[in-house]
Amino acid sequence: MNKTIQNSFDKLKSAFESIPKEERFKGYDPFDGLNSPLIKNTFLGRNKWVRLAWLQFFKRSTINARPLVGIKKEENPQALAIFLLSYCKLYSFEKKGEYLIDINYLADRIIALQQTKWSGACWSYPFPWQARAFYQPANTPLIIPTAYCFNALLDAYELTGNSEYKETALSSSQFVINDLNRTYDGELFAFSYSPLDTSVVYNASLMASQMLARSYSLTKSETLKNAAELSVKFCINRQQENGSWTYGAQPFHQWIDNFHTGYNLYCLVDYANLCNDQKFYKQIENGLNYYLGTFFNEDGFSKYYNNQKFPLDINNAAQLIITLDKTGKLNENQYLIESVMSFAIENMQSKNGWFYYQKHKNFTNKIIYLRWSNSWMFYAFSLLTTYAKS
Repeated sequence: MNKTIQNSFDKLKSAFESIPKEERFKGYDPFDGLNSPLIKNTFLGRNKWVRLAWLQFFKRSTINARPLVGIKKEENPQALAIFLLSYCKLYSFEKKGEYLIDINYLADRIIALQQTKWSGACWSYPFPWQARAFYQPANTPLIIPTAYCFNALLDAYELTGNSEYKETALSSSQFVINDLNRTYDGELFAFSYSPLDTSVVYNASLMASQMLARSYSLTKSETLKNAAELSVKFCINRQQENGSWTYGAQPFHQWIDNFHTGYNLYCLVDYANLCNDQKFYKQIENGLNYYLGTFFNEDGFSKYYNNQKFPLDINNAAQLIITLDKTGKLNENQYLIESVMSFAIENMQSKNGWFYYQKHKNFTNKIIYLRWSNSWMFYAFSLLTTYAKS
C-alpha cells in the first residue's frame, strides 16, 4: 500500500477513534430522513409519495438539515458490522489488544441490537425506509444488514472463540429460510428483501445465498446448501449476456450500477468457494470483466451507472477493493486500485480525515455519513493494509 493510501487511512482512523466509544458508532445516514418527528408523528407520514419525496430530499440535499428537524445520530447494525469486519482483519495481522477490545465491543452491540421476534437472529436499519417497491417500518429486519452482521459475528467468533457469536450468527439462516418471501421461477427462486415485501432485488437474494452457503460450510446442512443454490441459479439466469445485472426485476429497477454489481460478484464467489460449486465460473468471470471494464476509468474515477459518469459515490471506490479481495484479484489490479483510491482521496476526503458522500459534475455533497461512506472506506483500507502485510 503506497504512502498516500496509508496516510489517508491513518487520518480516517485517527478521526474516527478520537470520538468517545459511546458516540463513535453513531451517525447520520442518507436514508434516515423519515426519523424526523415532523414526518413520523404527523399525517404527512401516512402518504407514500410524501414519505418518498421527504426521504429523497434528505438523501440528495448538500445541506445537512437533520438537526433542524429532529433527526438524531443512531447506531446502525450494518455500520457496526462493517467496522467489526475491519477490526477482525486488522487484528488477524496485528494482534493489538485495542483491536480485540473493539471486536468484542462491536460484536456485543450487534447481538444487543438484533430483532428477536423472528425465526432467527436478524437486523434492521434504525429508521423507516420508503422505496418505490415497498415501505419498511423502523425495526423491520432486512437481509442486507442481517448478512453483514452474520458475517461479522462469524469472523469475530473465528478470532475469539466466543460461541455466542457463532450461535447467534448461525441462527440467522433460519430467518432466511423461514421468514423471507420467495418469488419462484419453476423450482428456482429469489429471496425477498424483508419478510414484508415480495420484491426481486438480485443483490439481496444473493446476500441470502451467501449467508446460507457460509452456514452450510459450518453445519453441513444440505437444506441450506440447496436453498442457496436455487437462489444463485435464479440470479445467474437474470445475468445479461455482457455480464451485467440490472438492480432488480421490477420495471423501475432496470438500472445497472457499480457497487451492486460488486455485491453480486462478492456473493457468487463466496457461494462457489463455500459450497465447492464451480459451475458458475464463466458467469462470474464474465461479470467481473464487465464490472472492471465498465465502471472504472483510467484516471481513477468510479462511475455510478454503466451509462452515466456522475455521481462519484465513495461506496464505489470502497467496493472495488472488497470485490477484488474476495475474487482474489487484488494483486493483478494494483494500478487500478492505486488510481481509484488516489482519486477518491484527493477529491472526496476532508482535511480532518472523513470521506464525503458524493461528487457530482458541478458540486460535491460533503455530508459525512458513517455507514454509507466511512465504514466502507475503513473496511477497504483494512483489506489493503492486511494484504500489503501478508
